[in-house]
Amino acid sequence: MKIEKEIFKRSKVDFSKLKKYGFEKINNSYIYSKNIMDDTFRIDVTVDSEGTVEARVIDLAFGDEYTNFRIEDNTGSFVGQVLYEFKELLNDIRKKCFIGEAFIFEQSNRIANLIKEKYENEPEFEWENSPGSAIFRNSSSKKWYGIIMNVDRSKIEKTSSGEVEIMNVKLAPNEILELLEKPGFYPAYHMNKKSWITMVLDNTIKDEEIMNLVEKSYSYTSIIKSNEWIVPANPKYFDIEKALKESNIINWKQSTDIKANDIVYLYVAQPYSSIMYKFKVIEANIPYKYNDENLKIQKVMKINLLEKYNKGEFSFNKLKEYGVNAVRGPRYMPVSLSESISKKSIKQKNK
Repeated sequence: MKIEKEIFKRSKVDFSKLKKYGFEKINNSYIYSKNIMDDTFRIDVTVDSEGTVEARVIDLAFGDEYTNFRIEDNTGSFVGQVLYEFKELLNDIRKKCFIGEAFIFEQSNRIANLIKEKYENEPEFEWENSPGSAIFRNSSSKKWYGIIMNVDRSKIEKTSSGEVEIMNVKLAPNEILELLEKPGFYPAYHMNKKSWITMVLDNTIKDEEIMNLVEKSYSYTSIIKSNEWIVPANPKYFDIEKALKESNIINWKQSTDIKANDIVYLYVAQPYSSIMYKFKVIEANIPYKYNDENLKIQKVMKINLLEKYNKGEFSFNKLKEYGVNAVRGPRYMPVSLSESISKKSIKQKNK
């Protein structure tokens, strides 16, 4: 790999610092020169408008470019001194004029920033022999839900080559099969191909689609909240809106081991097909006898309304992103879904 690319590959230029360092802006580029080795050579460094760095060593005695230091097998002490001075200057420029980034490619860094913003998870670099590889760990379960790796493209596509960054996420097997038909998706590299898929981070796939899949992967690695429940409600059999107009405290059928102080999210069936309410259980296991052709009740719980949500805000399609594929009876709430609802509620309250 070219020396300049290796030194600057995980950094982004701060143009405001180039002039302070001594760079001169000429047209759309910034240029800096420094004599080395008792004015025997001059290093010319150019940073273009995209932040790409190119550098040359000029032999001042002849006015020609000196390139021997770029030859790998050339190990003489003189050549070694030129190489040392060259790297020393470029590393100093990187340190003082560039901002360090986690990954090489722009999309990789964008995705890492979006993950940090949404889940407050930083990339974790676990392997010394693979410094460009990082995992994203679910805070609730400590399980991995994403891995970004720096590999040669030939690892995922035999007919191609060149440095690339990829991301693995965990998905349902049927979804993996569907995605493999689309550009940018490949059988999981270095992971179980039945439950993981590889995405190339070269802008072939839009950030939004990648983050939707990251969200699903996060949900698959989340633990459940044992004191929070999703409970179905059928508006055909009970008019909950009418009941709540009379009181925020209502009785609700209890058919599982829900306890006082647990949280219940009511999922209202069609035509809503959404989580519509959040309640706190103030009393549980209250004996109650009721039986008709549609409903049989043996005990109820007393629940107090905490929040109400808009139709479609937490729709069934949204729930599926968190691994909730059916709400036929009371079920535990995934931590990731609970966190998502809480964050949205906090944002709305702060508006």
